[in-house]
Amino acid sequence: MKYISTRGGGERLSSAEAIIQGLSANGGLFVPEELPAVDAAFIQGLVSLSYEERAVAVLQQFLTDYTEEELCGCVTRAYGMGKFDTERKAPTKMFDDCSVLELWHGPTSAFKDMALQLLPQLLQTALAKTGETADVLILVATSGDTGKAALEGFRDVAQTKIMVFYPQGGVSRIQGLQMLTQEGGNVNVTAVRGNFDDAQSGVKRIFSDAAFGEELASHGVKLSSANSINWGRLVPQIVYYFSAYADLLAAGRIAYGDEVNFCVPTGNFGDILAGYYAKRMGLPVGRLICASNRNNVLTEFLRTGTYNRKREFFKTITPSMDILISSNLERLLYHAVGNAEQVAAWMRQLAEQGSYTISKELLANIQKTFWADWADDEATKATIRKAYETKHYIPDTHTAVAWCVAENYQKQTADRREMVVVSTASPYKFNGSVLTALGVSTDGMDEFSMLDKLQELNDNPIPRGLASLRDKAVRHHDVCARDEMKNFVAAFAKQ
Repeated sequence: MKYISTRGGGERLSSAEAIIQGLSANGGLFVPEELPAVDAAFIQGLVSLSYEERAVAVLQQFLTDYTEEELCGCVTRAYGMGKFDTERKAPTKMFDDCSVLELWHGPTSAFKDMALQLLPQLLQTALAKTGETADVLILVATSGDTGKAALEGFRDVAQTKIMVFYPQGGVSRIQGLQMLTQEGGNVNVTAVRGNFDDAQSGVKRIFSDAAFGEELASHGVKLSSANSINWGRLVPQIVYYFSAYADLLAAGRIAYGDEVNFCVPTGNFGDILAGYYAKRMGLPVGRLICASNRNNVLTEFLRTGTYNRKREFFKTITPSMDILISSNLERLLYHAVGNAEQVAAWMRQLAEQGSYTISKELLANIQKTFWADWADDEATKATIRKAYETKHYIPDTHTAVAWCVAENYQKQTADRREMVVVSTASPYKFNGSVLTALGVSTDGMDEFSMLDKLQELNDNPIPRGLASLRDKAVRHHDVCARDEMKNFVAAFAKQ
């Protein structure tokens, strides 16, 4: 299987080459030239398998230049060795009226671990397969969770360095501590004066700067990405949609062929896009419900067909979704319209004018699969309270946005197909907001007092990676302006 750019051009890369390169030379994202299809026997065969075995089966459909032995090794190193706190890496918690797909049992307590424990293994294998001798510098822009998950995944991985940019003051206190205390000889964490879109746009500019790439190459360094713009970051996420469906089959919750709706808290559009790929492959997915916070640019787009980033930016209690430029939407547009020149034109309009509009026909086609709504902070907190009071279950703030939107969808459509709420983070990562939602005063409490207080209410213990922050020293202090990011990258690359 070959990979091509959403914006056209002549590149046709193997999956290993696409994973090393990260972003195409013309700024587009790599997508499979054609999408694989699976049958009923494949899906039903997943029921008796472990998560690791399910992962290999799904990854084989896309990473066709990796051998089965290589994929098994990558998956074992990613998900083994006690890194996850549950035997089933992505368990599905089932309630009477919905199910919750818990994706936060990895080392950094966020769904990003599902991909970012695996991506370094895929990349290291790709470097060996292609004979690449340069060091790979991973650049990451994070709204909170990706940064720590990427740092932990790439920590001390041979032939790699990783540099994470995050918006100063734009992540939760726990998220900040997780990154700033990161250990490892190949890591750097730098705050950017601005918001996530400033950090992400800066990283994209660095990737598309050919002269800078040549300068780094002269020092034996090439750039790649651990954001979901990298195909190697996105493809592991397809696995857990198949795994959730297999879990529902195993529990007798559904019969094979029954369609399942997934409601996904959405910022950069990668998580929900993985569900779209699963559906296109043949998994019986009904609607993919895109749940946003007050930064509801995606809700507006999926309702009207106009994507407009020229709007007020809000800081919310769901910081990982405080995003106005959703990179992975470009992949959906490519698959929906099938015209790379048109996609490139829309992306130019977005960069130069701040907005673009798709045709009514294309929007109607997209709406057959996607439905969108949003929840503000008050609705989010009310949903956390309701989940605790009615189910004795405590979701994090992002999961609560999805839960709220899922309930709105069911009320507005009367669709009674099985609903899976995709849970993207442990409530302990957003302890202050969660405690406030539960009516607990946090006055005078530090982060660790809040962790302890939340544990008193929660059936799940404090995750190891968060509990250990109490004793860790802050190691990273760099702060830069948006226009200084390239200089900081150059300095780190040459260390």
